[in-house]
Amino acid sequence: MSDVLELVDVSVVRDGRALVDDVSWSVKEGERWVILGPNGAGKTTLLNLASSYLFPSRGTATILGEQLGGVGTDVFELRPRIGMAGVAMADKLPKRQTVLQTVLTAAYGMTATWHENYEAVDEERARAFLDRLGMTEYLDRKFGTLSEGERKRTLIARAMMTDPELLLLDEPAAGLDLGGREDLVRRLGRLARDPLAPSMIMVTHHVEEIAPGFTHVLMIRQGKILAAGPMETELSSRNLSLCFGLPLIVEHTGDRYTAHGLPLS
Repeated sequence: MSDVLELVDVSVVRDGRALVDDVSWSVKEGERWVILGPNGAGKTTLLNLASSYLFPSRGTATILGEQLGGVGTDVFELRPRIGMAGVAMADKLPKRQTVLQTVLTAAYGMTATWHENYEAVDEERARAFLDRLGMTEYLDRKFGTLSEGERKRTLIARAMMTDPELLLLDEPAAGLDLGGREDLVRRLGRLARDPLAPSMIMVTHHVEEIAPGFTHVLMIRQGKILAAGPMETELSSRNLSLCFGLPLIVEHTGDRYTAHGLPLS
């Protein structure tokens, strides 16, 4: 399998501080990765590198065979090959646009409708992705009136519109109640287990948000990778405790994970 993402000795330095420090990591075609870590660990920095919106201060980053900053690399041709769903994208989207329009605009790399003439195939794709994420009843609802869960599902459908080779999910379950989280995890699990779905990288703080079908985990703390590899070997109590800086127990039941702290003595 070819590498979808390869970071070699990558550091990102801002105001003299390393947001990520000497990171080497590769994601291969068909893998589904979870990035875990506390606030400020460097999770979002890794995702921004993977999206091509952030360049390394040191080291090399190669995405879908294109080296960032390399001769002949055009990030404006690279970015449509990468789907991104997260709070940063939600903030850019017009609140008065309908759900269907919000997803359709991604076909042209836009955030708002202008004078585009969408083809029937574009609308069919948008409707199909929205249906897959349980949003068929909301096609004519304004994006700004959606609940947090409905908004997250719309953003994931939008990220899929360009048929990306790499799908990036930035805390997709953040802010959801228990029902909303479980509904989203179930739908993400269906997507992750689809052999035709793109390679995926998801950032989260919580192992409970890891959907079935995700294959690998990367744990990061203070800009440095603590563990990276297959879920079944690397998502351990020891690694998670080191990552979050306190004793934690990881439990694996069925196809889901949970974590909890040890009781105070």
